[in-house]
Amino acid sequence: MGDTVVHLHKHTDPPAEPSAVTTLTVVPDPAPATPVPLWVRSGRAVMTAVTHEHTKASARAVARHGLYTFNGGRIVARRTWDGRTGARYERMLRAAEAAGNYEVAQEWEERLQRFREARHRRRMDLLHSPVDAAKGALVGTGMGIGGLVALGVVMAIANKDITDVVTPLSAVIEFIALMITIVQVVWGPLISVGPFLALLALWSVGCKQQAAPNWALPANIRSSEGEPITPSIVVKALRDLGVPALARAIKEMGDAGASMLGPIRIAGCGVEVDVTLPSGVSTNEVQSKRRKLAENLTRHEHEVFITIPQAARTVRLWIADSGALDEPIGPSPLTTDNSMTANYKTGKAPWGQDLRGDAAALSLYQRHLLITGLSNQGKTVALRSLALWLSLDKSVQFLMGDLKGVGDWAMFDGLATTLIQGPTDEHVIQVVEMVEGAVDEMNRRIQAPPGTVFPPLIVLVDEAQVAFMCPAKDDDKRPYGGARANSRYFMAVRKIHNQGRAVNVLMWQGTQDPTNENLPKLVREGAHTRASLALGTESQARMALGDKAVDGGAAPNLLRPGLDRGTLVVASDGITIPAGQSSITVRTHYIDDDAAEAITDRAKALRDGVTTLHAIDRGTEHDPLADIAAVIGDAPRVRTKDVLARLATRNADAYGSWSFIDLKRVLDGAGAEPYKSDGVMVVARERVARALTNRNNEGSASTG
Repeated sequence: MGDTVVHLHKHTDPPAEPSAVTTLTVVPDPAPATPVPLWVRSGRAVMTAVTHEHTKASARAVARHGLYTFNGGRIVARRTWDGRTGARYERMLRAAEAAGNYEVAQEWEERLQRFREARHRRRMDLLHSPVDAAKGALVGTGMGIGGLVALGVVMAIANKDITDVVTPLSAVIEFIALMITIVQVVWGPLISVGPFLALLALWSVGCKQQAAPNWALPANIRSSEGEPITPSIVVKALRDLGVPALARAIKEMGDAGASMLGPIRIAGCGVEVDVTLPSGVSTNEVQSKRRKLAENLTRHEHEVFITIPQAARTVRLWIADSGALDEPIGPSPLTTDNSMTANYKTGKAPWGQDLRGDAAALSLYQRHLLITGLSNQGKTVALRSLALWLSLDKSVQFLMGDLKGVGDWAMFDGLATTLIQGPTDEHVIQVVEMVEGAVDEMNRRIQAPPGTVFPPLIVLVDEAQVAFMCPAKDDDKRPYGGARANSRYFMAVRKIHNQGRAVNVLMWQGTQDPTNENLPKLVREGAHTRASLALGTESQARMALGDKAVDGGAAPNLLRPGLDRGTLVVASDGITIPAGQSSITVRTHYIDDDAAEAITDRAKALRDGVTTLHAIDRGTEHDPLADIAAVIGDAPRVRTKDVLARLATRNADAYGSWSFIDLKRVLDGAGAEPYKSDGVMVVARERVARALTNRNNEGSASTG
């Protein structure tokens, strides 16, 4: 086998180049990122630490326990002050007077007087107490020493040792010395620890009362805001209501009050429960404590409604989900359904939603209407939405007076037969004459043959309080406003209330801030449908809705002005009200001016054309043919009965008594005879216009 040569040196010659040439592209390294400044990194770290959930929880804990101690001190101070003074009695006295419960107020006043008399006696006794205390101490010390000496004598006789006479006295002296020594030892640490113990006691009081803001409380306690309503929560809220008879009855019930409650039912955006009160507790005692009951249920006052159903000694509680009533409701079907029409006799206007969340619809058939409330609460919008729906029934006629005059009803121009807008006395006079014209139309209808069917005529006056408060008088010194028998507006409204519904002449009024002067009793009680937005007082609520509705739980005075804008309390047989209740709360749909104009455009398309009068024609001279042409307007033809109705509205004195024969006589004489179309008699615009042209031409020729 041959030798193998192993080379131990490294070849320095480079390897042979490959035949192929490879081109390499050198990519430079990316530039290093700009370092973040130290102050930016520090700020981010601090922000992260500050906003961390653990930091927030720690901050809440520190604030909570600090406020527990501080507010615990306030609670203890308040209790001490109440115990040493008559502040508690005075506070209860003021609360009873504010609630109008004068019997309870008198009872608290008597308690306060007894407390003051007892305190006076104690203070007078303090004048003699130092002498009495000194005498008592001297007598007690003497008797104590005598007793100890007697005990020592007994011991000395028993032990036959005379020194035992002072043994009990010596033992007492040694015990006192021991107590002094113990106090000397403990006093120093007690002085150091005492303030901390006092703070701990104050913290304990504050913790027990949860005396801290809601944001600082633990999460499990904060979540109790708006907690679900359960039977135990309702019973506890009633027990703590401050009605002694109710609290005693619940305590004595074997089932802790559960038998008082009916089933808790889901009702819209809340729940509803009937509570049968025990004997000795009246329903108004619970009604008068609505705010306290709501707070006991962890709700706001406006989120709890108390009504009185038919069942005896029963209250019905409707409790909203927390914050649900502050959420807006959906749009009106009038704005979302362009194919919607109305039927005055059988239909119902989609007005809004009740508290259960169900649709609230109102029948307007042969019902006079009154809507009132404070200013800027949505009265005009609520009233206008009803008129907008009814305008989609082409048989309905409108006479409108807007005594605010800012254009809220301008979209009815071309739809209403008469539309007067403005706040002045002259506008009031025009509105009064308009309403009186409606009275004449009503009287004409009443004199018609039995069984005659008349189209609905809605006489609408918004801001009616302006008419009632108008001081103007006519030439006969009769006032246009006022609430007496010689008031023209008052008497016209009363006449329509008395007889109008039988012939479909209806009075709708909107007014604000009702009083006996700007909304007389006879007028407000003549309305079949009465609705109220937020009001200031219970007396105004009674004016708006009547005693029966308010006694049954209606409380528009408890609505929040501004926050509950558009929310109405309604008393009417034209709306579905839960059995046993006398009213219902409705959150109305909001229809703005643009949407209202779109609805009236649809309503105008259903009609042949309406010429809207903006003032009442008081002239004694009239041209029947020209007036007929004016009331026909742009329509190609109009039914003869509609022409008669429009003529009567235009000039009641001249045309109020006209019949078809009178109309036919004028048209036949002018060559514009009425004719039958689709089975009904109509008047053609073209014929009337041609007759007017021919008459004018003849007049020009004769003049020439």
